Amino acid sequence: MAILDHDSTDTRALTQQRFERMTLAGGDGLGTVSSKGLPPGPRWPAAVQTVALLRFRHRFHPWLHKTYGDVYTVRLLPKGRPLVFFTRPEHAKEIFAADPEVFHAGKGNAILGPVMGEHSLLLQDGAEHKRARKLLMPAFNGQALRGYQQLVSDLARDEVAHWPADQAFRSHDRMNVLTLEVILRVVFGVTDEQRLAALRPRVNATVNVSPAVLLVWTLPSLHRIGPWKAAVQNQMELDELMYAEIRERRTAPDLAERTDVLSRLIRESTEAGDPLSDTELRDQLVTLLLAGHETTATALAWALYELGRDPELMRRTRAAAQAASAGDPDGEAWLEAVLKESMRLHPVIPMVVRTLMKPQTVAGVELPRGATVGPSILIAHQRADNYPDPERFDPERFVGQSPPTNTWIPFGGGVRRCIGAGFAIMEGVAVLREVFGAVEVTTVGTDVPLVRNITSVPQRGARIKVRHR
Repeated sequence: MAILDHDSTDTRALTQQRFERMTLAGGDGLGTVSSKGLPPGPRWPAAVQTVALLRFRHRFHPWLHKTYGDVYTVRLLPKGRPLVFFTRPEHAKEIFAADPEVFHAGKGNAILGPVMGEHSLLLQDGAEHKRARKLLMPAFNGQALRGYQQLVSDLARDEVAHWPADQAFRSHDRMNVLTLEVILRVVFGVTDEQRLAALRPRVNATVNVSPAVLLVWTLPSLHRIGPWKAAVQNQMELDELMYAEIRERRTAPDLAERTDVLSRLIRESTEAGDPLSDTELRDQLVTLLLAGHETTATALAWALYELGRDPELMRRTRAAAQAASAGDPDGEAWLEAVLKESMRLHPVIPMVVRTLMKPQTVAGVELPRGATVGPSILIAHQRADNYPDPERFDPERFVGQSPPTNTWIPFGGGVRRCIGAGFAIMEGVAVLREVFGAVEVTTVGTDVPLVRNITSVPQRGARIKVRHR
């Protein structure tokens, strides 16, 4: 595929073409799928079930599980396509271990297509997915993560130093600012303040899109109206900035020495003899940006919220932060346990999905081609037989032990496990170490999850107060 050199007009044309190609209304060649013979589920119209799943998931998933048992079916737009949920760890194991040539993850993530693009690691399957993952892997191996850690720590230390003392603020907002800065510098390698200032609001507008706007792509006629028009315009402007960064990076005199993900991808693909086009680079970078920004910020905000409610956990975490700063692996282990328990109790993503390219049997259930299947992360993390007293925040669950297999699945599993999982853990631990090495946290009020696009965030921002040491 040829490397593209775009001007602003070319960029906007590429963005418009992506919208047209990736619209859900365009179909995926699988046709209408019958729900006959599938596990039970609501008989409501597909539009109602789609809204319930997207907007009210924290009530809908538990209600489905309580009403229909461990396996149940919902029907979604377009065309009432069935989505069959499985909630037991052995079910998750079977799905994650299944043949990726039959269990396609890309089609299950199709709602993200207009934003992430057809080359996105999340939307690809088969040989294309293998190629993209192979190119991305070196940017997330152990050596690379160690190289990123100091930058994360420096940014976190500077962020916490500016927090107001004894004054309530939304920790989620501050964590979003921090993780966005990390991702822009680590993934994009952007250090120019003018370009950072242009990127930040456009990335935030993409992340903050509502579920209703996500569905705009099924109705292109809405692209000229209100919030949908604004979302389209924001995508145009973000793409212009990203393509400009990619063009400049290809000719950067220090390209060979740079350690950011964009520079690594340009070098890796060139050395492999199959250079990634500007469009392919753009799609992978947006994927990493959106998948690795708000998800980590949300896990960290919930961690601060939960620790600020429990003085004993706060004391232990501050001691662990000090120990970790001195190189004590036990201190690091406790901070990692805090982060993992936050991800368990407050899942950012509700489910992992695969679309069947052939008829299959899962957990003894015969399923037709075109059906989508997946473990419910929400239910897996809430099951009392997986985690006793599941509503309690207890990092001890992760100290010196791993959770039972396929009961903790915030990063999915199998060959499609999130490529940035190691980065997210490294980043989260580094941030917690800097936060609790500098301040003591007290939670202000209570909070509950709120659905924002495909993620869930603290409705009130996980409000806290801090006291600097």
